[in-house]
Amino acid sequence: MSTSQKFHTASEKIAFDTKHRNTIKFNISKYDVAVSKGMARYKNVEIAKENAAAIKADVMNNWDNYLLEFEEKISARGVEVLWAKDEHEATEYIKKILVENDAKLLVKSKSMTTEEIELNQTAESIGCESVETDLGEFIVQVAGEKPYHIVTPAMHKSKGDIAKLFNEKFNTPIDSTPEEMTEYVRQVLRKKYTQAEIGVTGANFLIADIGGVSVTENEGNALMSTAFPKVHIVIAGIEKIIPKMSQLGLFYPLLAAHGTGQQITAYNTIFTGPRKENEVDGPEKMYVILLDNGRTNVYADSEACSALTCIRCGACLNACPVYKTIGGYTYDTTYSGPIGSILTPFLRGFKDFSHLSFASSLCGKCVEVCPVKIPITDILLSNRRKAVEQNLRPKMEKLLMNGFKFISSERKVFDFLPGQMKTFGTFPLNFMVWGPKRSMPTFAKKSFSEQYIQNKNNKHI
Repeated sequence: MSTSQKFHTASEKIAFDTKHRNTIKFNISKYDVAVSKGMARYKNVEIAKENAAAIKADVMNNWDNYLLEFEEKISARGVEVLWAKDEHEATEYIKKILVENDAKLLVKSKSMTTEEIELNQTAESIGCESVETDLGEFIVQVAGEKPYHIVTPAMHKSKGDIAKLFNEKFNTPIDSTPEEMTEYVRQVLRKKYTQAEIGVTGANFLIADIGGVSVTENEGNALMSTAFPKVHIVIAGIEKIIPKMSQLGLFYPLLAAHGTGQQITAYNTIFTGPRKENEVDGPEKMYVILLDNGRTNVYADSEACSALTCIRCGACLNACPVYKTIGGYTYDTTYSGPIGSILTPFLRGFKDFSHLSFASSLCGKCVEVCPVKIPITDILLSNRRKAVEQNLRPKMEKLLMNGFKFISSERKVFDFLPGQMKTFGTFPLNFMVWGPKRSMPTFAKKSFSEQYIQNKNNKHI
């Protein structure tokens, strides 16, 4: 099947999975309560969002300058900056670093960019074990799955699901509490941290004026992943750049409030280089891999480029009625939900992924919650237009739309058939396009215009 067919098949299956729906509903309801409290801390959150959007717009206008400034500043402190135009180049850099350091074990903190380039598989292909240290990421790795959500990797699992998984994999008690399972994972990871040769993080922000890498987290796993290993590798998308360190005071609370409802995340660390001669802690070497992998394709599109200002808070996923219905795995891509539906066609090709831009009700909730005011619905519509212009839509859709255009463009044509015949004509859509779980609306015997004319004439009488 094509990616589009797989998407529709998976969506139809998961949309009516009651257990999945209940789990997602419960987990997102907890998020909604937390975020409402987080938003209440702002006197005027819209002003904060406008300021953040303005800074990100400035980045887009001066993207190359800020990236070069970042490279210059961080390189001066002994960090090797590597530019990767695509997944292949990034993978080759990583393999080279692992081989040079005879790495047998790698620990990594939560990072969607590493998921994007499939770092775990790359490491394991050359005999290096790669261990996820974020609790949610650890859970899905043990389950042999990918992250379900940008912020909450194991959102699709209940505590009972996780207890069963751990019982099968680690022989822990089947009735383990979340606290007991967390403690078990903590003990496992402590040993991994001290044994690993390589520590990997992503970057929430790249800070141009100081040449720093900012990582935000709630578990301390990123700090542990960089405290013991001799080598620290940062893998960051080139869109993560911000101009000044002083702007973190704006972005940290926005990211936390929209992502988890917190006032600020528990751990906020800025890495500026490997340890110096007079320091005892930290890595001996540090690499920063700046990843393009299609991001410049987004930048080149005047309608979609603002999608690069995303700070990966996940708010649009949690707000989206489509995401909450079909879940994260149906998208079959690293970035799911509304933001993923915008970015993925550019990152992985319109031919295979343009259908994602049609997976939206265009209700606008994603635009409402976005902390950097990305016009998501506008970009979804422009992506849809591009798919049509590139002849990527089904031929039957084109025929149906041309037929609808012919019928609806002239009132006399639309009113030619009585309501009963229109209802009869659209009845097959209940089983073909519209779906068996819903019913096509029944047409009135007379159209609105016919009723209007009739009522108007009756009044004159």
